[in-house]
Amino acid sequence: MSSNRPEKEPEEPPIRFTDNRKIFRDAFGGGAQDSPAAGATAPQPPEGADGDAAAAAAGGGSDENAQLLEERTRDLQRLSAEYANYRKRAERERLAAGEIAVGRALAELLPVVDDLDRAKAHGDLTGALKAVADKLDAAFGKLGLVAFGEVGDPFDPVIHEAVLHNESDEVSVPTATTIMRVGFKHGERLLRAAMVGVTDPTHPAPAASTDDQPDVTTAATAESEPAEDAPPPPPAAE
Repeated sequence: MSSNRPEKEPEEPPIRFTDNRKIFRDAFGGGAQDSPAAGATAPQPPEGADGDAAAAAAGGGSDENAQLLEERTRDLQRLSAEYANYRKRAERERLAAGEIAVGRALAELLPVVDDLDRAKAHGDLTGALKAVADKLDAAFGKLGLVAFGEVGDPFDPVIHEAVLHNESDEVSVPTATTIMRVGFKHGERLLRAAMVGVTDPTHPAPAASTDDQPDVTTAATAESEPAEDAPPPPPAAE
């Protein structure tokens, strides 16, 4: 015969609470309200021990900071000077590149200038063509194109290309007496040398020779040394 009484339920474990406040106070420092001597005054370090150590630490830190600031200042000044030099160098290179580009463009247009000069020499530069030539001359002048090479200029092998040679008594130095093609410069850059005929003097001036000049050193030495054949001085009277 079965019993109708309910089965006894298993008992649950009791709930326990642990107060961890004291553990945290011991580990991280507790508040004044949990301290047993809350009203007591904390002991002060002696003036001669920790005070001097703190002052020394503060002084050492200020010296290190001053040294670090000085190093950073020098680095900044050096970087500033390097950047200024870089800007100047870049500006010079930019201007030089622009001058080279303009010179190359002018060198390509020199045959046109030669044709206009030949047309002017033959009297064919008239009307609208003359107006165009005048505008081109003005534009070339603004760009710095300079023509050189005239009759009577002293011959300079750097800027003159000699294709004829003559001799004459009318010149004292090699002179360009015939201009076959003018030369051009752009600033200090030579675009094209002038093609000239050179006349040399028939009797060039002789170069100064050093053989005809007296030897000053030998003469001075001879004056300073006594003559070997000179008679001895007379004895002094007693």
